[in-house]
Amino acid sequence: MYKNLQEYIATLQSAGELIRIGTPVSSLYEIAELTDRQAKSEGGGKALLFENTDTGFPVLTNMMGSERRISLALGVEKSEDISTRIDSLLSQVLSPKEGLMDKLKMLPLLGEVAKWFPRKLKGKGECQQVVLKGEKASLDILPILKSWGCDGGRFVTLPMVNTLDPYTGVRNVGMYRMQLFDSHTTGMHWHRHKTGARHYDGYKALGKRMPVSVAIGGDPVYTYAATAPMPDNMDEYLLAGFLRRKPVKLVKCITNDIYVPSDCDFIIEGYVDPTEPLAVEGDFGDHTGFYSLKDLYPRFHVTAITHRKDAVYPATVVGIPPQEDAYISIATERIFLAPIRLVMQPEIVDMTMPTAGTSHNIAIISLKSRYTGQSAKVALGMWSAGQMMFNKYLILTPETTVVRNSDQIAALLRNCNPKEAIIRSEGIYDVLDHATATCGYGGKMALDLTKVQDIASTPTVGEVTLPEGVTMSKALVDKWSTLLLFADNGVEVDLQSIASQAEVACNYILLFDSRAEGFEAEDLLWIAAANTDPSRDITLSNDKIVVDARVKIPGREGNPARFPNVVTSTPEVIETVDKRWQEYGIGEFIASPSLKYRKLTFNDKAEW
Repeated sequence: MYKNLQEYIATLQSAGELIRIGTPVSSLYEIAELTDRQAKSEGGGKALLFENTDTGFPVLTNMMGSERRISLALGVEKSEDISTRIDSLLSQVLSPKEGLMDKLKMLPLLGEVAKWFPRKLKGKGECQQVVLKGEKASLDILPILKSWGCDGGRFVTLPMVNTLDPYTGVRNVGMYRMQLFDSHTTGMHWHRHKTGARHYDGYKALGKRMPVSVAIGGDPVYTYAATAPMPDNMDEYLLAGFLRRKPVKLVKCITNDIYVPSDCDFIIEGYVDPTEPLAVEGDFGDHTGFYSLKDLYPRFHVTAITHRKDAVYPATVVGIPPQEDAYISIATERIFLAPIRLVMQPEIVDMTMPTAGTSHNIAIISLKSRYTGQSAKVALGMWSAGQMMFNKYLILTPETTVVRNSDQIAALLRNCNPKEAIIRSEGIYDVLDHATATCGYGGKMALDLTKVQDIASTPTVGEVTLPEGVTMSKALVDKWSTLLLFADNGVEVDLQSIASQAEVACNYILLFDSRAEGFEAEDLLWIAAANTDPSRDITLSNDKIVVDARVKIPGREGNPARFPNVVTSTPEVIETVDKRWQEYGIGEFIASPSLKYRKLTFNDKAEW
């Protein structure tokens, strides 16, 4: 694997996966706009190294934003190779051991496993070549990005936040965005479901100050490990060691007792005081494609900043998919498939989480179904396990299904009986989900397609009587058995009446805001998954699944009190980058994706 981030950058360069930009650029909006254009290019575009920023430190973005780059970051040809390694490991560990010789055969494997555990070093690491303490430890030295027009400030977007359980001392490494409040304080955006928040609650109960150290950069596998859905009390640096095939070397921080990877580019040391009032954090253009709105979170105080002399500042830009996080999610679904099968659901054959679902909202699973109710068992089990508890929509398919083949999925959806296929439940949501009236909790829905007969079906939609102000598209009828409707948010639409018309012979009816008319299927799927709570917005009418995917009017009964806008660049930022394009020297002009999505916004604020 990589000795440091600089070695990974060199690998990207030699693989033709990196564009260097030497012209001066601003960390306010400009870097994010250029990154967004690249990330939404075919195949995720290229990684970008901005060598001339407003702080002196280079900025690396989109470093894992393609299938090729995430594989390079993890040191494999393809992410499936890691899943194969895990399958082999687990089969060896868990196979019956009948005799002494079988047990002795395990010794080389155990020796290999022992090499993965993180190791503490004496002295200072490369991450401590420069040490700044007290007033000199100013966050102003870092090229922290402000990405979107309604962001509440600059945000550290790839922080590896190291905390310790106050009772056991067990380490956790999580990725929680950090909003810059001033030169020495930030927000600490750990959600109530995350381990960092649990550690915080423990320190609060004990009345103790909570030490926190934030690592940035280093071997890219550290960054991936911090995003991975590891079980509670499992060390993320152990996962990194497994992926690297060698241990992570740790050094002690200067102003607290936390150990961090020695080869990282930056370390921000400090603490969170649980006795302090929570601070207002946000708004932030999030990976959902919508703003996560202002809320209260702990305040992080900086006591020291250390860094390499040749430090590079890595950052990610999140927003309307696809972005870099889509490719990280693809790797995660491959890597963690084997543990899911082992620990939770052995009948699962394969799984994918489409990009339009922004990690959690949509999952498609193939499974070996042998008995009545098995699909419900799998759905309910997935909704109660790890970060899959955040899933909102689940599609369950036969074991022979290629879950990434849209033609196969579409055939199942066309030929199913929606009334028989629906499985409903309620449960935990990601707190970033904006569609539910109760933060962090809402409806869930699965479609059991495991018994669907592969027979020819011909969905049809004839002349439909529509209310005034409603338009219709049949573009998805033939393949997806889906009728699209569009209407302004304030227009009352009786979807049940439309579903009952004899001319509507399809399985699904989806209603969108008129602003969404003309968008392609992938974008509509993203909007529908984001803007709906299945318990409120999905009904069964005349054996059809009817979905109200429009933006919800805040405060109306059953709707959330606040509703965010989609994330886009401002016209001023777009114009600036357009005018400077030739200066960047990055090839053929790429238009701003925000030009397409700005029609979805209701105003120029984070919420409406």
